[in-house]
Amino acid sequence: MKLLILSDTHGDEEIIERVKGYHPDAHKIIHCGDSELPYAHPVMQNMERVKGNCDHDPNYLEEILFQVNGERVYVTHGHLYDVKSSPMKLVYRAKELGANIVCFGHSHILGAEYIDDTFFINPGSLKKPRQIEEKSFVTCTISPTHFTLDCYDDNNNLIEQMFIER
Repeated sequence: MKLLILSDTHGDEEIIERVKGYHPDAHKIIHCGDSELPYAHPVMQNMERVKGNCDHDPNYLEEILFQVNGERVYVTHGHLYDVKSSPMKLVYRAKELGANIVCFGHSHILGAEYIDDTFFINPGSLKKPRQIEEKSFVTCTISPTHFTLDCYDDNNNLIEQMFIER
């Protein structure tokens, strides 16, 4: 199963459309907030999406939890959990919900970490990246024994690949 995860696109509908086209085999597309587009915007259709601190459409939810192929996936932007300071509030929320995959944004910093049997993924930003030059998004391929996280720039060039054993 493959997830396509992006965040912090800040009004750039063209980049969302382009990235969606790079991986048509993705089972789910996830936007972790700060699209700055209306919830019903055509480019935002057919994806799981949440409200970021720069999103003002009241139709966005602050967080969503869904199950896909036995995985409990939690999505939030991250600003409500102070992710720029520490992951701990988000770790506690994930535990409350029983999530084993957490997708979030807000910091614009590409990264992933496996904490207490939960895989935390921040795809970075496709508009204003921090700590790296490349605008970024990720795909996460899930198998029973491991996660494979492929990190790409906005032109679909592989930046880094991570294997996380469960």
